[in-house]
Amino acid sequence: MAHDNENQHVLRQIDENLKRVYQEKLEEDLPDRFKSLLDQLKKTQGEGDNV
Repeated sequence: MAHDNENQHVLRQIDENLKRVYQEKLEEDLPDRFKSLLDQLKKTQGEGDNV
């Protein structure tokens, strides 16, 4: 029974850590290179609308 409790504790820790890391990634700013690529894409799409 103690082994099951230990396993549940480990699984809970893993779950909490995964959620924490995921939340940290969500809060990160986009890299400048990625922002630049998005701007280029927007410009390209805007030019296609005028054709």
